Amino acid sequence: MRENFKFNQNSKCEYFPCHKVADQENFNCLFCFCPLYMLKDKCGGNFTYNNGVKDCSGCTIPHGKGAYDYVMSKMNEVIRIGSERE
Repeated sequence: MRENFKFNQNSKCEYFPCHKVADQENFNCLFCFCPLYMLKDKCGGNFTYNNGVKDCSGCTIPHGKGAYDYVMSKMNEVIRIGSERE
């Protein structure tokens, strides 16, 4: 089964790689902006808060092997939060 849609790399991007990694060849740019940011402390990533703002610069979860499957496993929660009315 082909699953090429789960990986995209833009090595010509001026920010590539946007995180320090040991293996640039397998750096996945598919989720350039992490769709799990809105999950706050439930995203599962390695983040900190700086002056009340979530800082994901230490997280490589959306850029590593299995990134697509991990992000998709959290999408029901993202959809639930995004569907809430105030």
